[in-house]
Amino acid sequence: MKFIHTSSRLLIFALLFGWAVSLPGQTPRETIVEAMLAAKDTQKQEILGTLVGQGDPVIRDLFDAWKRDELFVYKPEGDEAVPVQIAGGRDAFETAQAFRVSDESLLVGEDGGAIEPTRDNMDRVRHNNRLRRAMKEILDLIDLSSPTASTRLQAVQTLGFSRDLTKLPVLQALLEVEENTGVHQAIRQAIALVQLNQDDRDVRLAAVKELGDIHSLSSTDALGAVLKNATELKDAEMIVASNEALVEIERHRSVVDFVGTIFRGLSLGSILLVVALGLAITFGLMGVINMAHGEMIAVGAYTTYLMQNIFGAGIIVPAFGLSIGIPGMNLEGWAYELYFVAAIPASFLMAALVGIALERGIIQFLYRRPLESLLATWGVSLVLQQVFKLMFGANNVQVSSPAYLSGNWTVADIVFGWNRVFVIGFAILIVLGVWLALNKTSLGLLIRAVMQNRGMAGFMGVRTTRVNMLTFGLGSGLAGLAGAFLSQIGNVGPSLGQAYIVDSFMVVVVGGVGNIAGTVISAFGIGGIDQILQQYLPAWAPSLGWVPFIGSFLQNLAQDSSVFGKILVLALIILFLQWRPAGIFATRGRSLED
Repeated sequence: MKFIHTSSRLLIFALLFGWAVSLPGQTPRETIVEAMLAAKDTQKQEILGTLVGQGDPVIRDLFDAWKRDELFVYKPEGDEAVPVQIAGGRDAFETAQAFRVSDESLLVGEDGGAIEPTRDNMDRVRHNNRLRRAMKEILDLIDLSSPTASTRLQAVQTLGFSRDLTKLPVLQALLEVEENTGVHQAIRQAIALVQLNQDDRDVRLAAVKELGDIHSLSSTDALGAVLKNATELKDAEMIVASNEALVEIERHRSVVDFVGTIFRGLSLGSILLVVALGLAITFGLMGVINMAHGEMIAVGAYTTYLMQNIFGAGIIVPAFGLSIGIPGMNLEGWAYELYFVAAIPASFLMAALVGIALERGIIQFLYRRPLESLLATWGVSLVLQQVFKLMFGANNVQVSSPAYLSGNWTVADIVFGWNRVFVIGFAILIVLGVWLALNKTSLGLLIRAVMQNRGMAGFMGVRTTRVNMLTFGLGSGLAGLAGAFLSQIGNVGPSLGQAYIVDSFMVVVVGGVGNIAGTVISAFGIGGIDQILQQYLPAWAPSLGWVPFIGSFLQNLAQDSSVFGKILVLALIILFLQWRPAGIFATRGRSLED
């Protein structure tokens, strides 16, 4: 990607605004020093204007310090005045030190000692509304020349929404030189928004058509105002153009909402898939109804939280009345950002160990006793939730996303978050890994043998107890991975797993108990339907009024789209199971009962 050279941008701005270009070799600090020493505000504004086109971040820092009253001029008797910065301003004179603005060096006296700032030897550099507005204008225009596309995009949008006609020449000049597609589109939108304020009717009409052509989602209110004004003036051509633009924008918005809903459904389905894969093993293959499976999700999420703190400054866990200090490595930058890479295997292993302990301590005594296993694991889930509260508190904890999962791709106004793309991609890898483990490894062969006929496998020398333990650990570890993914999408709390356990059981049952292919289809289907219903139920609510007796109740319920959506999904699942009780893919076996 190519961008116009910084000096060319500076020339554009200087010509448009009549500002002088700063002298070659003069740094932004030296320019700001010159402005601080200027006697009049108009001189300050003129000098600061020469900073336009320079992308040095020190400009923003010093402007912020100026507005915080942290810039002063030191005036010793008989010597030249020295602009300085004092963090905290006058309130910090007794504890802070003065640093030269020109080179950030400490202000010292003839004896080499630091000069103590006092009200007598420091004059604050004042600022007023006019000067602050000039600083803001300079910063906005500096951002327009930034080498970073996202910074330029934000600056262009700010100018567009201000709809300031004085900025129109800058935007039109930038349109000729900007080569980034997204920023170029934003400049077209900004120009059209500004032109809506022009007196020339033909210019306004062209701007309305332009906003419709580029499907500007953020211009709906501005176009609505134009339509209202045109209606009052009975301007038929402007009314038609405004209506057509609004229709085009709404059509584009519906496409964006639909694709975004499908994408969110895929990410939700991916999480359900990873959780349900563990259930497909523990419930589908082993026949154990593990109500504590949701707490394995929380184990993985809290493990990610701990890894984040271990890579950082450490954490003190108030476990069971004791303060357990876990030291941190105090990493920074990319070394710290790698905490999530380490958290993925750690969350799997920790959840797997908890699952193995659960199987060895309770489940092994309850095989082929589904009701007892359900009640026992439900009790274990309550105990684990209380343990989480004792260790981490009842409130949610925040897991920050690393930089490589915090951004997004925007395609035609559709936002694809990197964290959700990662979840979808990693879920596909997990499905492939589980399939390979069950079908292409000796452990998978033993698991399938024990699940199909435990007694015969034991007679053939298979250590069924060990296979049961490893199988349960594998299913629990997959739930731990889902917890790690969920920590990147929302907050982590003691009841995190409870929000997904019922949906995961439905995924396993609908897909066909013990069938991985059915689990995949069911997970994405339920996740997609759930998100679609949540997106469109409020719009469908008015049409529910005809339902006899409960029409108004359904309308009110539909406004809470998340609750009503889950109710409808459950109803659809019940109807589906009436048609296919064994799920999408019925499991076939060799026993007489099958």
